[in-house]
Amino acid sequence: MTATACARCRELTDEEREARAVRDQSRAADCRVLRRRHEEAGHPPAPPAS
Repeated sequence: MTATACARCRELTDEEREARAVRDQSRAADCRVLRRRHEEAGHPPAPPAS
């Protein structure tokens, strides 16, 4: 991840860090996959919260 990461990348990174802190490896892996897909898609904006 670069220093100029977009807000969605930062959100996913923070969520992954929180998941690892509580030893939720499944959620941490989900965050990594979502961040990678997001980066591969060219960093589109996050979908609006429902």
